[in-house]
Amino acid sequence: MSSAVVNRRGKIQGHFTPPGDKSISHRAVMFGALAEGRSTFMHFLEAEDCLHTLMAFQALGVHAEHEAGTGKLTLQGRGLKSLTAPAKELYLGNSGTSMRLLMGILAGQRFECTLTGDPSLSVRPMKRVTQPLKLMGAQIKGRDNGNYAPLLIRGGRLQGIDFDNTLASAQVKSALLFAGLYAEGATRIQEPRTSRDHTEKLLKAAGARFTQMGNVMTIEPTETLRPLSFTIPGDFSAAAFFIAAAAMIPGSVLTVNNVGLNPLRTGMLEVLKRMGAAIETKTGTDFPEPCGTVSVEGRRLQGTRITAPEIPGLIDELPVLMTVMALSEGESLISGAEELRVKETDRILSMVTNLNALGGRLKELPDGCLIQGVENMQGGIVQSFGDHRTAMCMAIASLVSDGEIRIEDVDCVATSFPTFFEAFERLRVD
Repeated sequence: MSSAVVNRRGKIQGHFTPPGDKSISHRAVMFGALAEGRSTFMHFLEAEDCLHTLMAFQALGVHAEHEAGTGKLTLQGRGLKSLTAPAKELYLGNSGTSMRLLMGILAGQRFECTLTGDPSLSVRPMKRVTQPLKLMGAQIKGRDNGNYAPLLIRGGRLQGIDFDNTLASAQVKSALLFAGLYAEGATRIQEPRTSRDHTEKLLKAAGARFTQMGNVMTIEPTETLRPLSFTIPGDFSAAAFFIAAAAMIPGSVLTVNNVGLNPLRTGMLEVLKRMGAAIETKTGTDFPEPCGTVSVEGRRLQGTRITAPEIPGLIDELPVLMTVMALSEGESLISGAEELRVKETDRILSMVTNLNALGGRLKELPDGCLIQGVENMQGGIVQSFGDHRTAMCMAIASLVSDGEIRIEDVDCVATSFPTFFEAFERLRVD
């Protein structure tokens, strides 16, 4: 396990183009694999999580041409029903997206397959997906009645179901939408709170029998998906670290180019504006997702509150928002965010522990935290907890720290943003 030492205060200045969107990169592989024909994607995210998805589909018989270092990925789709049984279990590393969405696809295949992952993934809850898939007719076995990997899936004949996505989980929804492609009859999913809609956009683009009215989505059995070719937008969640840092440090000026601006992903921008941030957005292209530019100028921010209705639109950005709130004037509160406790680590615990170790004033709550802002951070030693977002947040905290910060176990950053520290050093100025 490696560590990183970040040891000088600074501002964020310059232009930044984020790596390809992780959520869309996962789905690009899946849709390319299931289509009839050849799909080509540019700006594919070459991070460990997405590469595990790609390797899984190669093991399922999909031919892929990946030019490493270029972001270009071409897949020769096998069609919805022509994947082949892998020679061994599919290892998915730390990627919960890979595991949960793959279960929906494998539930409709005519063979048996085992999904496994690293120790962190093996303790993340999967029953939220396995239970509704079992109701559709899939046979799934695993620890705690299918709640934890390794998971053995035997695909077969599925029946459509009606499902309330009360967790507002895009991964649960996506798994069931994939399974619904294979089911007899319609599968209807209702969402009381709207979760990110990358899968729905790609289903429409690929010609699936998918409709949506209000908060109810319907997927019907589909014979074929057409191939897709597009450039994957920059990852908003990767850009968020630098946007947040620039927003909270007076004198910072940052322009983020070619970043995804799906309104179901950019809730952080509205929170930062509420805190007094100077942020402007400009949308350019809109396929497969809205994509454009974010411009930020730094200033001292004020505390705010984030409650449950906002959580789905900024769940991945909550750790860096905690960092911003810890360094803003006044009190902030995050509530309704219990989902953070079942991410790659318990992110409420990891962020409160680390920020307090650096001089922050945070109180852990069951579903979030109460934060009293401070002027500066102090030096110290912090742990990544094996979580990429926690590790990157600690680097951002160093920009307003009076001493050296040592971040232990930063290898995990490679799961989503392998070039983070290079970008951090390039954008940081005295």
